[in-house]
Amino acid sequence: MLEAIENPLFQIISDAAAELELPAYVVGGYVRDYLLGRESKDVDVLAIGSGIDLAQKFAEKIGKKSHVSVYKNFGTAMVNYREDAEWQIEFVGARKESYRENSRKPVVENGTLEDDQNRRDFTINTLAISLQKHNFGELTDPFGGLKDLDSGIIRTPLDPDITFSDDPLRMLRAIRFASQLGFTIEEETTKALSRNASRISIVSKERIIDEVNKMILSDTPSIAFRMLEESGLLRIIFPKMQDLKGVEIINGKGHKDNFYHTIKVLDNLARTTDNLWLRWAAILHDIAKPATKRFDPATGWTFHGHEFLGAKMVPGIFRELKLPMNDKMKYVQKLVRLHLRPIVLAESHVTDSAIRRLLYDSGKETDDLMLLCEADITSKNKEKVKNYLKNFSVVRQKLIEIEEKDMIRNWQPPITGEMIMATFNLKPGKMIGEIKTAIREGILDGIIPNEFQPAFKFMLKKGEELGLKANPEKIKK
Repeated sequence: MLEAIENPLFQIISDAAAELELPAYVVGGYVRDYLLGRESKDVDVLAIGSGIDLAQKFAEKIGKKSHVSVYKNFGTAMVNYREDAEWQIEFVGARKESYRENSRKPVVENGTLEDDQNRRDFTINTLAISLQKHNFGELTDPFGGLKDLDSGIIRTPLDPDITFSDDPLRMLRAIRFASQLGFTIEEETTKALSRNASRISIVSKERIIDEVNKMILSDTPSIAFRMLEESGLLRIIFPKMQDLKGVEIINGKGHKDNFYHTIKVLDNLARTTDNLWLRWAAILHDIAKPATKRFDPATGWTFHGHEFLGAKMVPGIFRELKLPMNDKMKYVQKLVRLHLRPIVLAESHVTDSAIRRLLYDSGKETDDLMLLCEADITSKNKEKVKNYLKNFSVVRQKLIEIEEKDMIRNWQPPITGEMIMATFNLKPGKMIGEIKTAIREGILDGIIPNEFQPAFKFMLKKGEELGLKANPEKIKK
């Protein structure tokens, strides 16, 4: 494994370890990713002794190129090392761990290399490369991690029930690795996910959502969500998404399974964007369908208003899942509320007025909204999908043409409230908003262009209708 540690920084760590007489190893993710051909600049160094002492000795040797952060409570230290690129090297002492029933925080003791490998989550993360002088570059693989890497298998090094019960977050990590790497979770490990699913309740929601976000950002997120659902974890960590699953049939009429539709939309979107929050909009776009589901004997199943109720649900879901309650949430909420609009336009004759209103309502999120709507077409009827996408291309072209002509997307009204008050000698009040709304609607309906002079004349006319007299001096100006 000498090629994996050919960068000079590994020799410097080896020299520092030799001076301290500490055996040291490169372990975990860096080794795994190297063997998978994935570039990584995050390195975990295991010291059989004090990881903090080794970090400080390493930093002393490389001087100004590094910055050390020490975490005494955890017995770890992080060194940011800049050479040809930014490296993050975490130093930790070998540990032996034992767990209590109601906590995923272990009781930690000093341990050996074997103890540390035993406590790790999966065999593919137990691989260790020696940095000692006498066997520099030698690989230690006690659990067949190389074979599992080659076979694409996620497996725990010890009994999976103990591994998952001790630290239930490892269940989400198993699913996340399987999704990110395209691996399969070994059969006994898979069964242990279901047996220990309830243990996830002792993990903080912040740690849970961090893992879920990584799953969402994988190339094929549906892999992870299928595993979450099948294991019973989804019902615990995100019950509203679990509620999408299932098909109800009345009088021979059934609706599509909205869970599988949702993860198909997510996969479609993953091919076109790595925007996490746009992918969250895909997850939540139909979240209110269970609450709005109705059966009409004449027309079958309906979900009227699910986009509006779904938008109202977004803040509560973000709060519950510990997602950010800021502009990211508002962005997702907006896309959920508008996700049917382009689809309706694609089904009918596209008028300039309808395009203007879509541009006005979606604003700078217009392009993302179109990506979401194109991903939302999941019909198995290839001809139907082809026609929808063809119509969407017409909508896209119209959006470009109308925006170039009318500049609606980043709306700046040509007439301000101050202008209206000055023209009609008015004080702030309801009438100002009424006139501004009339001007906006006139522009969106195509009655007047989005320009000052036509809008000013329209304002005078609207004021006259409301019985207002304009200031002659303002009209002259």
